[in-house]
Amino acid sequence: MSNTRTQDLIETQVTYTLEVNGEFFLIENVPARVDLDTGEQFFAPSTVNRLQEIILDRESPIRFAQTPVYEFAA
Repeated sequence: MSNTRTQDLIETQVTYTLEVNGEFFLIENVPARVDLDTGEQFFAPSTVNRLQEIILDRESPIRFAQTPVYEFAA
């Protein structure tokens, strides 16, 4: 018996977040396929390449966002 499952994916745009050396980057309106059950995001190889270009080339951002930082303490 096989444990295969058909994924319910939708084409949408997401905000991609990344931390590099303590710096946070937000990239809005990134095309992705999102699993409706898990929320997992899937990106085309060309999209991943573009995301890397934006971060590595330090392109000019459209705006800056200030965000609070919390520590999770049990």
